[in-house]
Amino acid sequence: MITQDKRLLGGVAGAVLLAAVGGFSVARCTADPAADTPNAEKTEEGAEAHTDRLPMTAEAIRAADIAVEAVRAGGLGSEILAQATVTAAPNGEAIVTARAGGAVTRVFKRLGDPVKAGETLAIVQSRDAAQIAAEKTAADARAVLAQRTLARERHLYEQKVSARVDYEQAQAEAAVAAAEARRAQVAARAANVTGDGSGAIVASPISGRVTAENVSLGAFVQPETELFRVADPSKVQIEAAVGPTDAQRLAPGDQAIVELPDGRTIEARVRAITPGLAGDTRSATAVLDVSGSLQPGLAVRVRLLPSGGGAPGAIVIAEDALQSLEGRDVVFVRTKEGFRAQKVTIGQRSAGRVEIVSGLKSGQMIATRNAFLLKAELGKGAGEEE
Repeated sequence: MITQDKRLLGGVAGAVLLAAVGGFSVARCTADPAADTPNAEKTEEGAEAHTDRLPMTAEAIRAADIAVEAVRAGGLGSEILAQATVTAAPNGEAIVTARAGGAVTRVFKRLGDPVKAGETLAIVQSRDAAQIAAEKTAADARAVLAQRTLARERHLYEQKVSARVDYEQAQAEAAVAAAEARRAQVAARAANVTGDGSGAIVASPISGRVTAENVSLGAFVQPETELFRVADPSKVQIEAAVGPTDAQRLAPGDQAIVELPDGRTIEARVRAITPGLAGDTRSATAVLDVSGSLQPGLAVRVRLLPSGGGAPGAIVIAEDALQSLEGRDVVFVRTKEGFRAQKVTIGQRSAGRVEIVSGLKSGQMIATRNAFLLKAELGKGAGEEE
């Protein structure tokens, strides 16, 4: 039975905890030194670290919105913190223009609509398109006539009826007509002329969503006028502004962690660093490749991890992952059964990050966002034992 003191423990954290984690039960136990796992850390005095285990299912972790992240070696000096922006990759955004001038007669897509590669967005009725279609038809007819003339002259030449010069003249005319037909065909394809030759099709070259539109039904548009923009959210990159000194430490292939506004983190990799500095900010730009769908224009923070530079052995984690439990600094290490409170020794703090001098190993998975919920559950479990 929950006592009066335990009901008063909640506050804001307790309300969040009851809503998110109320479906699972927690048992608190102190590990026997003989049965402790190989991953348990030793204190500097050689005594075994105190561990509190918190059984928790994967479904309960997701329901409580607890984020888990792998830790990596490297002190605060080895990380480069930078503000960045999500931008469309070169092949992830397309500017769709009118290939011929004319009046917009049909509009099939609007702002925010999904589109597929090659799908028609609008149709422009155009005299230019009609002329291109007519030229193609005429060129095809001349090419057919030239081929027939060449066949006749070849027959006459073989029968020794006509001179060789007539046969060679027919060959040259057939080659010119074929070249003109190819040119007209390419022009019609570039203009994306409709089947009846009365207009030009405005089609998207990529799949994605319409992110901008500048078209109205019946409006007259000039050739190469921008009518739509289409972006594919799965083809994005991140551009981070770094100082000139930090830019020299980075190299293509270096790892990076992207911190999203909602608290999630995703992994990225440095693709390139601009050789020059921006004139207004005097900073270089690190371009990161990232997988997944992100909204272009989103502002994020990135932690760049240079592969060189002699990073110290300390581990850096987010301050949200560090909790104080019974006078100890602990982090919650992910286990097969749930989490384990691991005592750590901290070092420097900076920009929402804290160094872990001892107590963690590179590669271990720890709780970051909403780790305070785990602390509250352990505190509740301790109260129930008493």
